[in-house]
Amino acid sequence: MPLTIATWNINSLRLRQSLLHRLVAALRPDVLCLQETKVPDALFPEDIGAATGFPHVLKRGMKGYNGVAILSRLPLTLAEDTPDWCGKADCRHVSATVQTQTGPLTIHDFYVPAGGDIPDGAVNAKFAHKLAFLAETRAHFAAHKPRRAVLAGDLNIAPLEHDVWSHKQLLNVVSHTPIEVAALEAWRDQGFYDAIRHFVPAAQKLYTWWSYRNRDWAASDRGRRLDHIWVTPDLVPALRQFQILREARDWEQPSDHVPVALTLDLDPAGS
Repeated sequence: MPLTIATWNINSLRLRQSLLHRLVAALRPDVLCLQETKVPDALFPEDIGAATGFPHVLKRGMKGYNGVAILSRLPLTLAEDTPDWCGKADCRHVSATVQTQTGPLTIHDFYVPAGGDIPDGAVNAKFAHKLAFLAETRAHFAAHKPRRAVLAGDLNIAPLEHDVWSHKQLLNVVSHTPIEVAALEAWRDQGFYDAIRHFVPAAQKLYTWWSYRNRDWAASDRGRRLDHIWVTPDLVPALRQFQILREARDWEQPSDHVPVALTLDLDPAGS
């Protein structure tokens, strides 16, 4: 049974909710993970799920920033025991079980702190928060080994040399520093596999984010791969295809991130 899971940092759900129709038409996901919804739960546009074909919606939001949501065509059950990362209650993670025809599948939707501009936790509290967040996620998944799970979201780190437009120039830029990369890899090593790089060799450039500061983002192509989809090893045989919707960066009032989608073929006899 094919199942497509998409992730997108929408950078304000209320501002860009109309763009979800274009995303759905292009990618036809069964499950959609959103980040930076920037809306408290009481003001969440409840009709957007049904309007785009997702009758099941779970969200964790707050006013003005952060916020995550999972929209699904299939029934969802909220995971109630997810940690309050760094004790901040800042709406960076929602987890749910999706009921598929081959059994339950756990979905984690994450929005990792960006980390500010200075890659030094001693002088930049935002960077210190990012490193603490990554340390807590690593420890949590080390203690609770995931099975039959997908982790998607804006992880705000481009780990590989060709996940950025210039490895040399960005080594001391937040999102590609060695300390962040090591922390992200330590988290992933607790039971996940980089599903998108399964299809694209590490030597090939691959981006999901282009700064608003670039007047002609496509011509300069100074991108980074900040948006990821990981799967547990038991799902690796089910990997079938992926898509990065690069064209979304040219939509009217676009997010600086573009959607990423992964399709699994969930064989009843296997994964």
